[in-house]
Amino acid sequence: MLSGASLTWEVRDRQGDGAAVRDPAILRALFVHSLIDLNVLDGDLRIVRSRSGTREALPGVDGGPVGRSFPESLGLADLERESAVARRVLVTGEPAVRRVVPARPRRGTGRPVYYSLSYVRLEGADGEVLGLVALAIDVTEHERALHRLRVLGKVRAAVGERLEVTSVCEELVEAVVPAFTGIAVVEVIEDVIRGEEPPLAPVDRDMPLRRAAFKGLVSAHPVGDVRRLPDGTPFSRVLNDLRPRLVTVTQDSPWLSADPARANAITQSAVHSLIVAPLTVRGQALGVVSFYRHRDEEPFDQDDIALASDLCAHAAVCIDNARRFTRERTIAATVKRRLLPQRTSIPPMVDVAYLHIPGPGGGGAWFDVIELAGGRTALVLGDVAGHSLATATTMGQLRTVIHALAALDLEPNELMARLSDTAAELARERAALPAGDPLNREPLTAGCLIAVYDSVDHTCTLVRAGLSEPYLVRPGGDAQVVSAPGGPVLAGTDHAPFPATDFPLSPGSILAIGNENLLESEPRLRAVLRQGVQLPLDEVSDMLAYALRDRHETEKLLLLVRAKGLPADQVLTVALSGDLSTVPEVRAAVRGQLAEWDIGPDEAFTTELITCELVANAIRYGAPPYRLRLILDDRLTCEVRDAGDSAPHLKHARAIDEGGRGLFIVASVADGWGIRYHAQGKTVWARQSIASAQ
Repeated sequence: MLSGASLTWEVRDRQGDGAAVRDPAILRALFVHSLIDLNVLDGDLRIVRSRSGTREALPGVDGGPVGRSFPESLGLADLERESAVARRVLVTGEPAVRRVVPARPRRGTGRPVYYSLSYVRLEGADGEVLGLVALAIDVTEHERALHRLRVLGKVRAAVGERLEVTSVCEELVEAVVPAFTGIAVVEVIEDVIRGEEPPLAPVDRDMPLRRAAFKGLVSAHPVGDVRRLPDGTPFSRVLNDLRPRLVTVTQDSPWLSADPARANAITQSAVHSLIVAPLTVRGQALGVVSFYRHRDEEPFDQDDIALASDLCAHAAVCIDNARRFTRERTIAATVKRRLLPQRTSIPPMVDVAYLHIPGPGGGGAWFDVIELAGGRTALVLGDVAGHSLATATTMGQLRTVIHALAALDLEPNELMARLSDTAAELARERAALPAGDPLNREPLTAGCLIAVYDSVDHTCTLVRAGLSEPYLVRPGGDAQVVSAPGGPVLAGTDHAPFPATDFPLSPGSILAIGNENLLESEPRLRAVLRQGVQLPLDEVSDMLAYALRDRHETEKLLLLVRAKGLPADQVLTVALSGDLSTVPEVRAAVRGQLAEWDIGPDEAFTTELITCELVANAIRYGAPPYRLRLILDDRLTCEVRDAGDSAPHLKHARAIDEGGRGLFIVASVADGWGIRYHAQGKTVWARQSIASAQ
């Protein structure tokens, strides 16, 4: 029977005397010995019978709450919403179970209370609605524990996404404010920011720390500020023993006077509770994190210290990972700078400038300008994929191989093929490393472009492996992409050949070679090159850098080369007959040209000797047609070309031998000599320094 604030209980015996005894016993046990709050409510949600299973769950235990509204008796935060839920159960009969509902903080604690509430409609034997049975369980501690787990999970998920120390610190304060604290400050030892090894505790009192991240109301110092922590404060004490501290903050706290700026910020923010926890790994100190609660926030407790320690432990590992990455990146950048040419020696046949935009993690892009014999220049640009120290060392290995192969005067396609063989061997060495070695899982991938410019013929031979096609701007401003078929990337699975492309390169033209397809995808960069065709290349490089000021997501290297070309009066070309009787005529022609070039008598004698020996060897052992060419730039080069396939060898003739001393004589008097092979025939050359060259 449902009537206002009164409700009558009646137990009918439908199953015999045993049930009549048992059912009242069950009801008595529920209302006397239950460990949960059991309440019977009438239609107006007033309590008609109550049993408190816990001492603090309800304000009264022995009938005190009877007659009061159930939501009000619990002090629920949202009375209207909870009343609506209970009335819905009355109307529909569908139970509402295990609903976690917040209540107002208990007196003197400042901490919110949480109940798990369940409602079941109470019906009579004839289906008459009698009221509700409401169960209330205090789950405050359980909810607080779940909240701590959620905060810890959030930090573990969000902190450490980026491998930069300051970024990790920013991720930490974003994750804990306001979920765990109202204000958070992260201060990291300055050496750690730079990637240096962190110090052991106790930390030296003069050790500077950087305020790496802050989130809250008032900051004592700007983010990025570097200063040491004052002595006699919880913050400096934490760096001494690496032990977290829970501090109650009052106006009379003695340590506030040691740090006036921080004390002022604490006062303005109405801070009342503080946890200072260390950032530490392996007994080494990385910094400190300060968690502040202010205004109406509940004070920290011992459980919060444990959570703060867990949060800082995870952040410390992430910061140390970022520190190690910073250090490795710094070492890789240093190694790369040392492996690259410190002062690029630019041949007189070209002008060179380059634009380098480092990526966020470094990279393996490089270039070389190598002077070759016969007024030729090799232009090399390569890019090894990756950002690690292994990337830098691989770049240095490939660069060394290119210099060694260039000294052999190989054709560009042959040079690229041998470079690819070397890269493949390096890749096989990586694959043979133990499975636990990180380098074993890092594939070797590299691209390269080699262009050989001939300043005498004003031509360029291009071979590329994986990189984009270069861009050519002629002296009049006409520009185009140099169409050149590409070969496979270095150390790749494709073993296709590297085709060579020949194209004219007139003096005054600019050839732009990049590790990315910038010029084809950026019309503004092509416009800059066309506008700067008459400007110094350094100015053109700056203009391109200004146009790319917002493109720092990857490493970019752009090599700019302006062809100069040799004037015709600095080259002597003589067609030779196939008879040794032509040697005196060649000597006379050479002597006359050297006189025009104002070459001194000693150097002229040496040049005549080299010329005669090379011409005689070509006629004896080579095949027609024959050609002699003298090239004067900053040195004097003598070249003899023939169509024969035989390879000349340097011999050490005995005293009784009548011949075999030609190349030995040339090697003795020249600064250098070599052989360059062509599709048909070869060129033997020798080079000497000329002090009196015009």
